Amino acid sequence: MVIFKTARELREYLGMQDGKKSTIGFIPTMGALHAGHISLIERAKKQNFLTVCSIFLNPTQFNDVTDFEQYPVSTDNDIELLLKSECDVLFLPSINEIYPEGPQHTKTYDFGYLDTILEGANRPGHFKGVGQVVGRLFEIVNPDTLFLGQKDFQQCMVITRLKEMLGVDQLKIDICPTLREADGLAMSSRNRRLTEPQRTIAAVIYQCLVSIQAKQDSASFAIVKKECFELLNNKGFTTEYVALADARTLELMDEYDRTRPMVTLIAAKIGDIRLIDNLMIN
Repeated sequence: MVIFKTARELREYLGMQDGKKSTIGFIPTMGALHAGHISLIERAKKQNFLTVCSIFLNPTQFNDVTDFEQYPVSTDNDIELLLKSECDVLFLPSINEIYPEGPQHTKTYDFGYLDTILEGANRPGHFKGVGQVVGRLFEIVNPDTLFLGQKDFQQCMVITRLKEMLGVDQLKIDICPTLREADGLAMSSRNRRLTEPQRTIAAVIYQCLVSIQAKQDSASFAIVKKECFELLNNKGFTTEYVALADARTLELMDEYDRTRPMVTLIAAKIGDIRLIDNLMIN
């Protein structure tokens, strides 16, 4: 694996790979890597991509300074995992490398409706920061396929919208299934911060998602949503949302509708750790 810290050196290297491997598979991360991230690299390698992973803890997508400061950093361990997965290239830039003129002078994007609901509503400015950093990474890496995890469903939709806004029609986005622990908890870098008691009950989020999926023919969504709020809050969560939406547009839905592809999404905090998850319904 080759490690680069500057955009210039990375671009030069990727330019020299033309003809050796025809396509670049890109996996952008904020570090604290886990099996979910590695599965994206493995998926890219199975398709014979030149795999490029980036690790950059992007400050502009954190609306909570404390969350940014407490985000787990484990670069040495991350590099070891990438070496074992036989990742080809690691891009490990500084803040100045991503934002050479400062974040305030880096282009931002308006994601409209997607930025006003769920994660957008609960984390003001978050998707503005996501758009900034992903736009820059597109410029630097110029990938053929972007590999993303479904756990960040709304973010996947935002990045898909960014691709359309940038007019990079040749870029493909491969949204990969969420990897889960044995009890259903979605793998996440934030899981490292959970205490043992918190970890014990964290899988309740997934249990609620499964319940929402299972009850689509036997109860109204309003009733199931109420049940999930009560269960989560009784277990010690502070629940931000339990939602049902059209999986194509993220239009929020008040009731199940089998004529539309649906996704259910939950965000809840346990202590000061915020967890999100989602599940396709049909």
